[in-house]
Amino acid sequence: MILGLGTDIAKVSRFEKWVRNGEIISRFFNECEIVKIDDAASIEKRMHFLCEHYASRFAAKEAFAKALGTGFVGLELADFGVQKNENGKPSFYFGEKTTSIIEKKCGKGAKVFVSISHEKEYAVSSVVIEQN
Repeated sequence: MILGLGTDIAKVSRFEKWVRNGEIISRFFNECEIVKIDDAASIEKRMHFLCEHYASRFAAKEAFAKALGTGFVGLELADFGVQKNENGKPSFYFGEKTTSIIEKKCGKGAKVFVSISHEKEYAVSSVVIEQN
């Protein structure tokens, strides 16, 4: 049974300011999502890639909050995030606090599915929460 469905879209260019500010990135993303780049020249060369990366993951977080039905109330954005497996399939990583919220809201054993995509100017994500 589907418990929740959420979709979000983000404008990629909006994240340029975020990429230039490590504090914003650390506030909204967890370690498994953060792309490590040490020098400013590399950041500039990879700016569009980085903006797409963070826009798609932020859209996934928004879509998850919508699917859960709580918005961001009670959620810490750095406590959950999107990671990809060896084949590139995205999935969520949930920390203890987010796991607890999911279990309270959806019950134990709830499954969360995520799809992300981006195309030049926009990133989009859809999330489905399912309970057997």
